[in-house]
Amino acid sequence: MRISAKSQYACVTLLELACVWGGKNQVQLKTIAETHGLSQRFLVQILMQLKSAGLVDSTRGATGGYCLASPPEQITLAQIIQAADQPPPPLAFALAGLHSTPAVQAVKGAFAELQRLEQQHLESITLADLVKQTQPDGELTYQI
Repeated sequence: MRISAKSQYACVTLLELACVWGGKNQVQLKTIAETHGLSQRFLVQILMQLKSAGLVDSTRGATGGYCLASPPEQITLAQIIQAADQPPPPLAFALAGLHSTPAVQAVKGAFAELQRLEQQHLESITLADLVKQTQPDGELTYQI
């Protein structure tokens, strides 16, 4: 599976928002961009798509910013990637122009299974899972 830079940036951005989740804490776009070395112009486009997909909320003004629209436990990598990019066509369709031989069918089946497993895995990983990975072992976190 190829995951675009746009999808990768979207995942990093939402993970940043998930790390401060609770009480609708807002994070400014500039802070996200500077922390992770992202282009602010590109990040604006990504956040607009994520907002359209219902994954983030925003507040305008000097104290405004972005926050998750749902708890981190409810947002999966699959949702983020789908919001940032249209899903790629199934791998098996690349073989559509070939004769339907047993070899072609076997390869199509293997590719279809691979894509199904990738999608299933992305659907099983939530932002909450990734937040746990950002915490050093044994570190206590407090949320107010």
